[in-house]
Amino acid sequence: MHTLFLDIKISLSLSLSLSLSLCATMANSEVNHKPHAIFIPYPLQGHVIPSVHLAIKLASRGFTITFINTHSIHHQTSKAQTNNTGDDIFSGVHESGLDIRYTTVSDGLPVEFDRSLNHDQFMAALLHVFSAHVDEMVGKIVRSAQPRVCCLIADTFFVWPSIIAKKFGLSYISFWTEPALVFTLYYHLDLLQENGHFGSHDIRTEAISYIPGVQSIEPKDMMSYLQETDTSSVCHQIVFKAFQDARGADFVLCNTVEELEVETISALQAQMPFYAIGPIFPSGFQKSIVSTSLWSESDCTQWLNNKPKGSVLYVSFGSYAHVTHRDLVEIANGLSLSKVYFVWILRADIVSSDCVNPLPVGYNEEVGNRAMIIPWCSQIAVLTNPAIGGFLTHCGWNSILESIWCKTPLLCFPLLTDQFTNRKLVVDDWKIGSNLSNRMPITKEEVSENINSLMSGKARDEYMKAIGQVREKLENATTPKGSSEQNMDSFIKDLKARTQPCELTKNLQSARTCNSNPRTQTHM
Repeated sequence: MHTLFLDIKISLSLSLSLSLSLCATMANSEVNHKPHAIFIPYPLQGHVIPSVHLAIKLASRGFTITFINTHSIHHQTSKAQTNNTGDDIFSGVHESGLDIRYTTVSDGLPVEFDRSLNHDQFMAALLHVFSAHVDEMVGKIVRSAQPRVCCLIADTFFVWPSIIAKKFGLSYISFWTEPALVFTLYYHLDLLQENGHFGSHDIRTEAISYIPGVQSIEPKDMMSYLQETDTSSVCHQIVFKAFQDARGADFVLCNTVEELEVETISALQAQMPFYAIGPIFPSGFQKSIVSTSLWSESDCTQWLNNKPKGSVLYVSFGSYAHVTHRDLVEIANGLSLSKVYFVWILRADIVSSDCVNPLPVGYNEEVGNRAMIIPWCSQIAVLTNPAIGGFLTHCGWNSILESIWCKTPLLCFPLLTDQFTNRKLVVDDWKIGSNLSNRMPITKEEVSENINSLMSGKARDEYMKAIGQVREKLENATTPKGSSEQNMDSFIKDLKARTQPCELTKNLQSARTCNSNPRTQTHM
């Protein structure tokens, strides 16, 4: 009898202890829960840049971030820096107290492999090999990291994130670095195929008006991959599989602004948790303290400071696209004919890695002090200089957003992928720029004429007025009560609502295990 009472007393004491422990666990989970995200950008500079700045933004909102770059991107970035950051590109942000951890994995190819010259092999490695290295790294992080990893953020163009996230019990957040219009066209490939606008040797040429949230778009304004009749390439395989995988995403974050693409975003939000959180820029729209450049940057500041306000045309075709030698020569001669000042970013591989000097013989002497021709620069540093009055661009999305922020009208020369669709937004929808050429092949005379029109013609006033209005939308979206900040708040709240119950359950189970009593009661 005495033993029974003793057991009851012990049992009640343990129950009270367990209840207090569970309450404490619940309080800690609710108050101190810190989301930990693994972040994997697509290994191209135009994707890495917004990924780095989104990682910093999330870390400033209380996230722990583990950022996974490829060995190749890290090697190029480190080689390009004068002040080498060593093994951690985020070393400069740690002083701010942000918890961003950094590691690298192989993309399946040797670091020294020329990915620019051998593009298809590079894409094939990303399609077939990269995921095995990512899977191994994610598993290692999930098993050992504190705080516990709750989600995987990965570029939408990867074909495997939902599978890896599911394997390790993580929420999958798909990060789309381009406009919502491009996302929805890829997302509705099935409708394009059903209606004969894609995947056929006899593609329809009529305008497309059946995509939800898209009033009308001409086939020529779709992404280059959707204009091609041969859809068997490795890039097409990536597009197909990536957007199948994207349907398994728990959330989609997009580097755009709700007010710029109202109908498109609204239609997407009816189908999925889609959050417009752009524009994603470095803090203060200044050169980032995180190294993301793949080439050494030349400083144009002194040269630009000696030029009149708005007199210089900035020319850059981005970090990835290539220009044919014929087109490049016509552009060069058109720039010379125009008589404007210009800064031209001429990558070593702009035509091809094996084309050493693509400019006409004697070109530098011909343009003289009117031009500064350099292999690479800090684009933000150039665009924010008062001397810049226009931007001849390939229509990469980062370049467009940065140019809008600096109220710099655009001269558009799209080369591949989303750039044709981005051109439509710039020229046809927002009217903040014009085409470099309205017919093919381009000629130096038309190039010169359109440069002069952008820089000093009557149309310039209209471009400046329009870009000021678009810039205001971007600026308003980034205020504390703006749409992008509100959407970021909603995303974080929704993510925590999805992941915290799982964390709480695990913690409660752990508390029960720790407080369980293996003693067997003795009955009378």
